[in-house]
Formats: sequence, C-alpha cells, structure tokens
Amino acid sequence: MVNRMTKLFLTIGMAAVFGSLVWVTVPTVSGAPDDATKTLYNQKCASCHGMDGAGTTPMGKKLNLKDLKSKEVQAMTDAKLIEVTAKGKGKMPGYEKSLGADKVKALVGYIREMAKKK
Repeated sequence: MVNRMTKLFLTIGMAAVFGSLVWVTVPTVSGAPDDATKTLYNQKCASCHGMDGAGTTPMGKKLNLKDLKSKEVQAMTDAKLIEVTAKGKGKMPGYEKSLGADKVKALVGYIREMAKKK
C-alpha cells in the first residue's frame, strides 16, 4: 500500500514538474528601448553604424557595414546578435566586459526597434 502511494505521489509530482515546463519560454529581446539605451547606442555604436543604423558613416562605409535595419541583420537570432555585440566581429570590438550582459541585450533590443521604425 505504501509503495503504491509513493509511486502515485512521485508520478503526480513528476507530471506537475514536467507539465510546468511547457509554460517556460526562452527569453527574447524585446520592448521599447529606454533613453539610457538610446544614449548607450549613440555612445558606443553610432560612430560606425550611424544614428539610424544604416552604416553610412565614413567609418561604416570604410568597413562596409550592413544596415542594422536590413532583412539580413534582422533575420539573425537574438542569440546571434547578442553574441556579435558581446564578443565583437571583424574590427568591431566586443562590449561584454565593458557593458555587461544586460546592456548588450538592451542594445540588441534597440536594434530590433530601429527596424520597426524603418
């Protein structure tokens, strides 16, 4: 009897735990950027990518940067954009150490919002 009750409670408990995992979602970068994120973009990114993200600044042209609002860039996953922003790519420096993960994610959110205003 005790063995049956133990199995029953374990089964119900496991079902509850695994059932609740259905409601867990992978976090994504979203939401309207705040003024601090816009300022951060202007300080760290705009000199190459431009205020509008088009990459048409002298440095952006020299480096042949893609427009951050382009379908190609926007098709990248949040994880990939976070990786590029955090670790850097080509001549672009990484910002993981100087800004931290939260600010890097906020910048990616800002890039996503720029494309919506296109």
